[in-house]
Parts: sequence; C-alpha cells; structure tokens
Amino acid sequence: MNVAVLLLLGLGLLEAEGRCFFNRTQEYCVCYNLSQESLGSIIQCLPASVVEFRGGELERYAAFPISGLDSSTIEMLDSLVIRKIIFGDLLVPEILLAQVLRFFSYTQVQELVFESCIFKGRGNWAEMAGQNLPILSLHFHNVTSAPLTGREQDFFSLSSWLESLEELAVTASHVTSLPCGIGRVFRALRSLDVAQNSLGDESLMPAFCEGAFPQLQVLSLQRNNLTSYHSVCKSVQLLRELQHLDLSQNKLMADLSSSCQWPMALRIFNLSNTGLDEVLTPLPPSLEVLDMSCNHLHAVDISLTSLKKLFLSQNMLQAAPSIKNYAMLDTLHLDNNLITELPWDEVKLLGRLWHVDAAGNPYNCSCSGAGGLQELAGMGHLGQGWPQGYTCHSPPRYQGRLVKDVPVSVLRCNSAAVIAPVCIALALLSMGGA
Repeated sequence: MNVAVLLLLGLGLLEAEGRCFFNRTQEYCVCYNLSQESLGSIIQCLPASVVEFRGGELERYAAFPISGLDSSTIEMLDSLVIRKIIFGDLLVPEILLAQVLRFFSYTQVQELVFESCIFKGRGNWAEMAGQNLPILSLHFHNVTSAPLTGREQDFFSLSSWLESLEELAVTASHVTSLPCGIGRVFRALRSLDVAQNSLGDESLMPAFCEGAFPQLQVLSLQRNNLTSYHSVCKSVQLLRELQHLDLSQNKLMADLSSSCQWPMALRIFNLSNTGLDEVLTPLPPSLEVLDMSCNHLHAVDISLTSLKKLFLSQNMLQAAPSIKNYAMLDTLHLDNNLITELPWDEVKLLGRLWHVDAAGNPYNCSCSGAGGLQELAGMGHLGQGWPQGYTCHSPPRYQGRLVKDVPVSVLRCNSAAVIAPVCIALALLSMGGA
C-alpha cells in the first residue's frame, strides 16, 4: 500500500478489527478500530473533506517513522482534499503526536480535533523547531495530558506553527492555569475557548499578561471557577482587540467598588446563568449585545446607548426596562419573568424594535397587559412564542386564557384616547355657544 496512506493512518492503526464508512453527500468518512487487515477500507476516505478516526490505543506505534518522504508521496499528500481530521477515544503517546504533526506539514489539513483522548508521556517537540503547518484550528475536548505549567520550552519549539494558529479550544480538560509564556506564542490567535475547565480568579491575570494573545477577539471562559467580576475585568484589560467575552455559567459576585474599565473593543458580553441578583458595574461602554438571561435580576436600570440586543429571559423582573435608555436596541427578550403588563408608553417604544419576546409571563389581562401585547403582535414584533406562549394569570375570569382572545375596550384600557377628544369637542361647543 502507498506509504502516504500508511502515514495518514498514523493515528488509526488499532488492535481491534474495524472499517471505514464514507458518506459521499457530506464528504465525511469515519473509521472505527482499524486493523492492518481492514486497512484497505481507508481508500474510500481519500475523497472526503472530513475524516474521523475513533477508538483504540496507539502505544505500539510510538516508534512509527515519519521522515524522508519521496517527492511523489509529498505530491500525493498535497493533492488530498482532506481539510479536517478528528481523533476520538484514543490513548496517544505524545512522542507519536509530535511525529504525526510533522506529517501534516505535507497536507492541506486546516483543522485538527481531539475528543476524549489521553496523551501519555512527553514528546520530543524540539524536532518541530522551525516547522510550519497548514493547521489553523486546533480543538481539544475532554482530553487528559501533562500539566501546561513548566512546558513553555515545548511551546516555543512549536512557535513557527503556533504563531500562525487562528483558533484554539481546550474544553472540559481540567485546565487550571495558562502560563504567561504560552500565551505570548499565539501571535495570530483570534478565538480562544477554555470553557468547562477549572480556571479561577487567581489564574487569569498571569494567563493574559502583557504580550499574550495580542490579536484575540473571542474569549470563552464559560463554566469555570470564576467568582470576582472585578478580577476578570482586570485580567482581560490587556486584550485590546477583545470583542466577544463569554462568562456564562460562572458564579460571579459584585465587588464593593470597582473602577476597572473593560477593553474598548468589547461588543458582545455574555453574563447568563452567573447567579446575579443585580446588574454588575461597570459594563463595557460600547456593548452591542448583552446577555443576562437565567439569573435572579429583579430590575434592570442601565443606560447603554450603543446596545442593539438585550437578553433578560428567565429572571425575576416585574417590569420591562425602560426602552428610552437604549436608542439603538432592535431585540429584547423578556420571556419567563414576572412581568404582569407592558405599560402603554413602553408599548409605543417597543413598537420600534424588530423582535420582542415576552412569552411565559403572568400577565394581568384586565387592561394594558392584554392590550399592549395585542398591539405589539399586530405590528408583527412578537417572536415565535405568540400567541401560544402568552396566557393570562389574572383577573380570575381570564386566567389560563390566551392573551390574543381577551376583548380589549379602548374606553377602559386607554380612556384618555376617548376622553380627550370629547373634552375638546365640548370646549368647542361652549365657545360656539358663547
């Protein structure tokens, strides 16, 4: 068999019998527990753009040689259309990983994913010094490896490649720290996802030190061990290009006083499911998207002139925030709160939004609770929850009834609209009689 195909299987030659399955429509090929006997089935994966190897141990291939490829083999590797390779449920000797990465320099693979893998031992990364790779996106999920602390030299050996990497994810992998020196290697990184790890407040400041991740635009710290809003703010201050920050599913607490200023470029801020019972300040001044859903907020009284989208679902709000504070707002989610009605003056302002979602609230349908919602629905601004998601909680005669079915009297719900013209007419008549 061609040596290039054998190399492609460097992380797929396993003990148990298996085979590959190619989905031509999706250009996706998955190989389970390949053995030398079933190796021939890899041929059908060559037209795929995504190849997945799933299951097994690779220790017996730790000495697998990848060097001295002839020109015809290199040309064949370069012609492959494979752009993404996934390795899952594998025990991988790190020394083998170092060799396989060198092999990828001959391919056009741009994305590499490791899922539920165990990396064993230490690789000889010095051999990668000066090596460039086409891989721009690197993902690790639920992996186990040696701690990152003290491995700065390994990352430095990989710097020729890592300094051009654009996307990195290390999720659900028990990460407790990101040493400063490592962050300085990633010169072009745009997106960093370290969700579902064990990063604490004290580990963030060294992670985002001066010179680390200078081009970072998207950062996910979702579901870690963060508690201090102020500490997070101080830690990311040096990320001057940061546009999108996700702090969701941490248990944040307000600091008594905080003068910290968030990066000026920050536009999207996710504070959902962080246990908040009040809006933490200061907020990034140029925010366009703010998500504070799934918290315990009773009121929201903030002013952000550039805000376009505000998500407040599943809180304890008893009233909608004043739309006067958000001149650019086009989307507002208020579903599953404790709002009983939308005042007429707010309804008129809400009417200029593109999308309003206010389903799942205990509406009082005796007056503006029903009338305001019916008017918004008539303007086409309520989301997919209308009408089934909008039911009356009171008065008793309307309880459980759909808001859309409640008869609304203009005289009762907006008497000023009737009384004012009548008063004007009477005044004119009295003037005419005089």
